[in-house]
Amino acid sequence: MTTEELCAAARRMLPMAYAPYSHFPVGAALECADGTVFTGCNIENAAYGPSNCAERTAVFKAVSEGYRSFRRIAIAADTEQFCAPCGVCRQVLHEFAPDLEIILVNNRGDTVTLSLPELLPHSFGSGNLK
Repeated sequence: MTTEELCAAARRMLPMAYAPYSHFPVGAALECADGTVFTGCNIENAAYGPSNCAERTAVFKAVSEGYRSFRRIAIAADTEQFCAPCGVCRQVLHEFAPDLEIILVNNRGDTVTLSLPELLPHSFGSGNLK
Protein backbone atom coordinates (compact mmCIF):
# COMPACT_ATOMS: atom_id res chain seq x y z
CA MET A 1 0.00 0.00 0.00
CA THR A 2 1.32 3.43 -0.86
CA THR A 3 1.55 6.21 1.68
CA GLU A 4 -1.19 8.07 -0.19
CA GLU A 5 -3.51 5.06 0.00
CA LEU A 6 -2.86 4.63 3.72
CA CYS A 7 -3.56 8.32 4.33
CA ALA A 8 -6.75 8.10 2.26
CA ALA A 9 -7.89 5.14 4.37
CA ALA A 10 -7.38 7.21 7.52
CA ARG A 11 -9.30 10.15 6.04
CA ARG A 12 -12.19 7.85 5.06
CA MET A 13 -12.67 7.10 8.75
CA LEU A 14 -13.40 10.73 9.68
CA PRO A 15 -17.15 10.47 8.96
CA MET A 16 -17.29 7.26 11.00
CA ALA A 17 -16.08 8.99 14.17
CA TYR A 18 -18.51 9.33 17.05
CA ALA A 19 -17.50 12.73 18.43
CA PRO A 20 -20.66 14.47 19.72
CA TYR A 21 -18.79 16.14 22.59
CA SER A 22 -15.47 17.31 21.17
CA HIS A 23 -16.69 17.65 17.58
CA PHE A 24 -13.15 16.61 16.66
CA PRO A 25 -13.26 13.54 14.41
CA VAL A 26 -10.05 11.56 13.98
CA GLY A 27 -9.36 8.64 11.66
CA ALA A 28 -6.51 6.16 11.63
CA ALA A 29 -5.20 3.45 9.33
CA LEU A 30 -2.69 0.99 10.79
CA GLU A 31 -0.54 -1.06 8.42
CA CYS A 32 0.63 -4.42 9.71
CA ALA A 33 3.97 -5.96 8.78
CA ASP A 34 2.26 -8.20 6.19
CA GLY A 35 0.46 -5.25 4.58
CA THR A 36 -2.95 -5.82 6.19
CA VAL A 37 -4.59 -2.54 7.18
CA PHE A 38 -6.92 -1.94 10.11
CA THR A 39 -8.78 1.35 10.39
CA GLY A 40 -10.20 3.15 13.38
CA CYS A 41 -11.97 6.30 14.47
CA ASN A 42 -12.43 8.03 17.77
CA ILE A 43 -15.45 6.96 19.79
CA GLU A 44 -16.51 9.30 22.57
CA ASN A 45 -18.62 8.73 25.64
CA ALA A 46 -20.49 11.22 27.81
CA ALA A 47 -18.43 10.02 30.79
CA TYR A 48 -15.21 10.86 28.83
CA GLY A 49 -13.07 8.16 30.48
CA PRO A 50 -14.52 5.32 28.39
CA SER A 51 -13.80 7.23 25.17
CA ASN A 52 -11.34 5.67 22.72
CA CYS A 53 -9.02 7.34 20.25
CA ALA A 54 -8.80 6.38 16.58
CA GLU A 55 -5.29 5.02 16.96
CA ARG A 56 -6.22 2.67 19.79
CA THR A 57 -9.36 1.57 17.95
CA ALA A 58 -7.20 0.49 15.00
CA VAL A 59 -4.63 -1.22 17.23
CA PHE A 60 -7.27 -3.04 19.27
CA LYS A 61 -9.01 -4.24 16.11
CA ALA A 62 -5.70 -5.56 14.77
CA VAL A 63 -4.66 -7.23 18.02
CA SER A 64 -8.11 -8.80 18.43
CA GLU A 65 -7.59 -10.42 15.00
CA GLY A 66 -4.19 -11.84 15.97
CA TYR A 67 -1.88 -9.17 14.51
CA ARG A 68 1.02 -7.99 16.65
CA SER A 69 3.55 -6.51 14.22
CA PHE A 70 2.95 -3.05 12.78
CA ARG A 71 4.84 -1.04 10.18
CA ARG A 72 3.18 2.39 10.17
CA ILE A 73 0.03 4.30 11.03
CA ALA A 74 -1.64 7.27 9.33
CA ILE A 75 -3.65 9.60 11.55
CA ALA A 76 -6.03 12.11 9.99
CA ALA A 77 -7.94 15.03 11.46
CA ASP A 78 -10.27 17.48 9.78
CA THR A 79 -8.07 20.45 10.69
CA GLU A 80 -5.27 22.44 9.08
CA GLN A 81 -3.00 21.45 11.97
CA PHE A 82 -1.55 17.97 12.26
CA CYS A 83 -3.02 15.81 15.02
CA ALA A 84 -0.40 13.73 16.82
CA PRO A 85 -1.41 10.78 19.01
CA CYS A 86 -2.16 11.48 22.65
CA GLY A 87 0.10 10.09 25.37
CA VAL A 88 -2.05 7.02 26.01
CA CYS A 89 -2.05 6.16 22.31
CA ARG A 90 1.72 6.64 22.13
CA GLN A 91 2.11 4.14 24.95
CA VAL A 92 -0.24 1.61 23.31
CA LEU A 93 1.58 1.97 19.99
CA HIS A 94 4.91 1.49 21.78
CA GLU A 95 3.69 -1.81 23.25
CA PHE A 96 3.53 -3.37 19.80
CA ALA A 97 5.80 -1.25 17.58
CA PRO A 98 8.41 0.83 19.43
CA ASP A 99 9.91 2.04 16.14
CA LEU A 100 6.59 2.70 14.38
CA GLU A 101 6.40 5.23 11.53
CA ILE A 102 3.63 7.77 12.14
CA ILE A 103 2.14 9.77 9.27
CA LEU A 104 0.02 12.75 10.27
CA VAL A 105 -2.52 14.01 7.70
CA ASN A 106 -4.37 17.33 7.77
CA ASN A 107 -7.58 18.32 5.97
CA ARG A 108 -5.67 19.46 2.88
CA GLY A 109 -3.98 16.08 2.53
CA ASP A 110 -0.60 17.44 3.61
CA THR A 111 1.49 14.98 5.61
CA VAL A 112 4.34 14.94 8.07
CA THR A 113 6.11 11.72 9.00
CA LEU A 114 7.58 11.10 12.43
CA SER A 115 8.84 8.10 14.32
CA LEU A 116 7.34 6.91 17.58
CA PRO A 117 10.69 7.43 19.39
CA GLU A 118 10.50 11.09 18.34
CA LEU A 119 7.06 11.38 19.93
CA LEU A 120 7.76 9.20 22.96
CA PRO A 121 11.38 9.59 24.06
CA HIS A 122 12.51 7.71 27.14
CA SER A 123 9.55 5.37 26.75
CA PHE A 124 8.40 2.71 29.19
CA GLY A 125 8.08 -0.79 27.78
CA SER A 126 8.33 -4.46 28.55
CA GLY A 127 12.09 -4.16 28.98
CA ASN A 128 11.51 -1.99 32.02
CA LEU A 129 9.68 -4.84 33.74
CA LYS A 130 12.58 -7.31 33.64
